[in-house]
Amino acid sequence: MSTKNLVYTALMTAIIAVMGVIPSIPLPFMPVPIVFQNTGIFLAGILLGRKYGTISVIVFLLLVATGLPLLSGGRGGIGVFVGPSAGFLFLYPVVAFLIGLVRDKYFDKINFIVLIVTTLLIGVLLLDIVGTIIMGLITNLPISKAISLSFVFMPGDIIKAILASIIGNVMLNHSRFKQLMK
Repeated sequence: MSTKNLVYTALMTAIIAVMGVIPSIPLPFMPVPIVFQNTGIFLAGILLGRKYGTISVIVFLLLVATGLPLLSGGRGGIGVFVGPSAGFLFLYPVVAFLIGLVRDKYFDKINFIVLIVTTLLIGVLLLDIVGTIIMGLITNLPISKAISLSFVFMPGDIIKAILASIIGNVMLNHSRFKQLMK
């Protein structure tokens, strides 16, 4: 890993951590709150690609596992990886990798449509549905109930996907940023 890529990876890890300062929105009918932090996961894949985006997310999760309170609401520690949020947390590197995979494939001809479709399919549908199914398994909810609860996250996550896609499109199509990323 070059120094440049190490710095970009560390910066993205820091950005994801800082997004944890934004308060989460607790839901009275489910144990997983609505958080802004997954926008950073989307951006990791969009801006850094599959390799370095995934590494930045894994480093973030390792910091959380050591006990640093970097998740929304000041949560951290190994316990969060066996709680109701575990499915979402374990999917974060997968989401960053898959979004980054598409970004890497279309890097020279990236546009908002490619980014938004990818982020909606992977970052919203995959993350929300599989994350809530795993939450349901942990909390003994029927799978059908867990899937229906996933729709609670989707309106906000669609907005986060649009925001991440706009930021990614602007940055990836800026000549100076493209030059930095090569």
